[in-house]
Amino acid sequence: MKSLAKLKKIKGDASFREFYRNRENKSIIVISKKEKLKNLLIYDAINKILIKNKILAPNLLSENYINNYIEINDFGDQTLFQILKNKKHNKYVIFKKIIKILNKIQLIKDKKVKNFKNKLYKIQEYNNKILFDETKLFCDWYVPKKLSKSKSIQFKKKFRLEIKKLLSKLNYKNVTFVHRDFHVSNLMYHNKKIAVIDSQDALIGNRAYDLASLIDDVRLKTSNELKEKVFKFYVKTNKKIDLEKFKKDFEILSVLRNLKIIGIFMRLAERDNKKKYLKLIPYAWELINHRIKEQNEFNNLMLLLKNNFPKFIR
Repeated sequence: MKSLAKLKKIKGDASFREFYRNRENKSIIVISKKEKLKNLLIYDAINKILIKNKILAPNLLSENYINNYIEINDFGDQTLFQILKNKKHNKYVIFKKIIKILNKIQLIKDKKVKNFKNKLYKIQEYNNKILFDETKLFCDWYVPKKLSKSKSIQFKKKFRLEIKKLLSKLNYKNVTFVHRDFHVSNLMYHNKKIAVIDSQDALIGNRAYDLASLIDDVRLKTSNELKEKVFKFYVKTNKKIDLEKFKKDFEILSVLRNLKIIGIFMRLAERDNKKKYLKLIPYAWELINHRIKEQNEFNNLMLLLKNNFPKFIR
């Protein structure tokens, strides 16, 4: 690898990775000293599965795992987030194209792949324990900052009970390839095609999860009307879906995901000094508030959140 001084550092994400652009090779150097198994080895393994299934994803150009980096191809700087922020573009038309990519991803049947160390990597199941532990991040990081110690203890007890109840109500089995962070900041526009990045957390889970992370994306504000249109388009392109069961899963997973995100953003601010994520928390609450009124299953959770966070749940 060239010395880092000769490479251009580019904007990273919320992970422990650093990204550098090598203009000469038209490549990106991904450096990860922490969590390098996930951020380098598993990242490439998942990309191999995506590429095998004709989905545009970063291809491995070289690896130097001992020295904590891999080199992948460069898809440029234009994310779909940037395109959708431009008011000139028809958002619905772009979202329809994204849904077509999501449909392709959800057809993936591969669960095993050889990584660049020639070892077999098997994608794990996105089970209720993982979903529960993720949602609990709301309690671990956000709640102690906002409630007194005694209130926190009471809240956590009731909250955990409600989350377990909601998870038991999910209808769809864990049989679908789930990117797990499928939103417009992780989709690049490259040579008039959509490329998928940041896929190292992929698991086999509920088919409603990636749709929930796309439609109820905390980084991109969209109207409720557009959200509904995109949801309906997905359903229209997936004829075998049981609408009632699927909508219920979609709403449960959206609420749980955004509670998790509030916890993660507070953790990023507190632990990693990445304060910029705090400004996204009010919109995460807005998304929860919007979905939590949709079905009776949420009544107890809504009451619990309303009593403790009245500013956000109306």
